[in-house]
Amino acid sequence: MRHGETDWNKARRLQGQSDIPLNENGIELASVTARALAEEPFGAAFCSPLGRAKETAKIILGTREVPLYADDRLKEINFGANEGICFDAAKENPEDPLHDFFCRPEHYLPPEGAESFAQVAERGQSFLQEKIMPLEGKCKTVLIVAHGAFNRCLLNSIVGTPLTDFWRILLPNCAVSILSLEDGQIKVLEESRVYYDHPVNGKP
Repeated sequence: MRHGETDWNKARRLQGQSDIPLNENGIELASVTARALAEEPFGAAFCSPLGRAKETAKIILGTREVPLYADDRLKEINFGANEGICFDAAKENPEDPLHDFFCRPEHYLPPEGAESFAQVAERGQSFLQEKIMPLEGKCKTVLIVAHGAFNRCLLNSIVGTPLTDFWRILLPNCAVSILSLEDGQIKVLEESRVYYDHPVNGKP
């Protein structure tokens, strides 16, 4: 699941690993989604340690007595010094270093201190192998709350989507993707289900 909306989402600013909290609408979107998932028997829950993901996870869990584990590997992609900038100008300007991130992801070269798509996918797969695979047969349903680019990296790596199609998934705030784990194999059953009207921030 992706976290609820933040003010930086609304302002179309790169968040990355900057710790931006949910805004009022983000809390409402998470609450609507929580009501839709009220009967899900979560046996375990994981989230990015960034506040917007952790708060979303707590809202989804509600009164369930399920421990929530924060894992650094679920953090959003790191944009380095570019975090906080408004990205519409970069999308429109082919000379901007960030233009490739949005428009030609297969050519994106992260600046110093930032991460590549491959690095994010690698830590996502590491998380699945270490934390999720051992839960097969022990938990009926597991909640994982993370971020837009991170979730795309993970979903795309599972289904084998090439970087040229990285942005193929519309992934609004609080979008839920459903995966299965059977005989040690993870499959994507459904991508990007939303439980509220008029999805927001589906694509940067």
